[in-house]
Amino acid sequence: MPRKLLLPLTALMLVVTGMLVGFNLKIETPNKRAILKIEEVMNKVSDNYFEETDPDKMAEDAIKGMLNGLDPHTFYIPPVEMKSVNESMQGAFEGIGIEFNILDDTLYVVSPISGGPSERVGILAGDRIVEVDGEKIAGVGLTNNEVVKKLRGAKDTKVVVKIKRSGKKELLSFEIIRDKIPLHSVDYSYMIDDATGYIKVNRFSETTVREFIEHLTKLKQQGLKNLILDLRNNPGGYLQQATLMADFFLKQGQLITYTEGRIASSKTRHEATNRISDFEQGGLVILINQGSASASEIVSGAVQDHDRGLIVGRRSFGKGLVQQQYMLADGSAIRVVISRYFTPSGRCIQKPYDKNSKDYDMEIAERYENGEIFDESKIQKVDSLKFKTQSGRVVYGGGGILPDVFVPGDTTETSDYLTNLIMKRVFAQFGYKFKEQNPAFASQYKDGFDFARRFEVDKDLLTKFTTFGAEHEVPYVQKDYIRSEKFIRNNIKAAIGRALWGDDGYYPVVMQVDDVFQKGYGLMPEAVKLEKTGKFTAK
Repeated sequence: MPRKLLLPLTALMLVVTGMLVGFNLKIETPNKRAILKIEEVMNKVSDNYFEETDPDKMAEDAIKGMLNGLDPHTFYIPPVEMKSVNESMQGAFEGIGIEFNILDDTLYVVSPISGGPSERVGILAGDRIVEVDGEKIAGVGLTNNEVVKKLRGAKDTKVVVKIKRSGKKELLSFEIIRDKIPLHSVDYSYMIDDATGYIKVNRFSETTVREFIEHLTKLKQQGLKNLILDLRNNPGGYLQQATLMADFFLKQGQLITYTEGRIASSKTRHEATNRISDFEQGGLVILINQGSASASEIVSGAVQDHDRGLIVGRRSFGKGLVQQQYMLADGSAIRVVISRYFTPSGRCIQKPYDKNSKDYDMEIAERYENGEIFDESKIQKVDSLKFKTQSGRVVYGGGGILPDVFVPGDTTETSDYLTNLIMKRVFAQFGYKFKEQNPAFASQYKDGFDFARRFEVDKDLLTKFTTFGAEHEVPYVQKDYIRSEKFIRNNIKAAIGRALWGDDGYYPVVMQVDDVFQKGYGLMPEAVKLEKTGKFTAK
């Protein structure tokens, strides 16, 4: 072969060889190798397993397995569960009204939905539901979809659950009447006095800011100058809604939060604008607790770092990860953590998750067991995660938002008698019976607020209530009654108020014995001073 022809052919062969090598290299990427390995396993199992296999279920199990080892907030949502997931952020449904998690084959109550049937009977965050209508559900491989089937149902239908509660040896039994569960973001708002208002936000859904504007506008029309924003037991939601709410309180250009991730699109920066300036001045107190997570912590962290308001209550949950939902072809979805978020001072408030998922979720229960809920000195603070607010106040990262003013949990007045009265719905039933038997009672008061201010539960009404309780399977226990009398009186009053005026007769009453609320309200002069000077020293 002529030499001048050989050279081009050799070059062509090298090009073709390079293309083939490149093609092979492309196939042998880590992802490709992993996919081929999964496919190989599925083929061998389906060809050789002693029974017929379900490839769809095997694929779902594989997806769950691969996501399970990443972090506590990256997970798979099967197609059958997407409807309920979407409902929780958009609409309404009928059921018992709880946020829940399934970990280690156990159903944990994350929080009862405010105003729902579970909250009304006394179910608490951290409770473990182990039986439903006599059927054991713990340790049987329960799925989210099965939980929905068992606990949701038509309004006014009954379900009986048994619960394991920390500190209680025996299981607690609750009879719950299903109801329509409203999924409003804002539970309630009212004017506490001529200048101070209160707004309770239960989640950050796609309607949160719109609802918040409606309530804030209503309060402004009534003379609002100072605000208590209640984010207790608010599990979070959409990042955008959190940044928009924080924008209400901060001045143009102030940093709200920033996110850092591996890919370019996960790196974002959110600053306050001049478009939202509804409450940049005035006293601001934000109430938080161990159930306040994610978006709640973004708002609280931004307000705290800029010394805009006081954070009052207990240490928040500690979720500093941002999730993105990706829909799959079959209607399922995955939620993937794409970045961490940071407060303006640089804090990432994500608590450690190098334990297994059960330990991560049980960390809240550990706060009760180690005494942190009742004693601020039990909170572990890491010096390497020390940051400073705009005025130089020290704050900490790495485990939730620590409040400026800690309010311990109160167990001094709880008792088995009070617990049983709540579980058996005696207060609610008594309230409605009182309304039926006293049709002219409401005319004595201008409205629910007037009732909350003036009505007192007297000895005669207490006697009628304890008799009513005994008739409803809760016999009177004098020792427990004496211990819990303040809360029993308040719950009777609140039940009557709700029966007659709804939330207007309920919230202003229960706040009278709410230690966190009362502390926050009492600190409002300090919050006003903080907004004007950037300084806070009182405890």
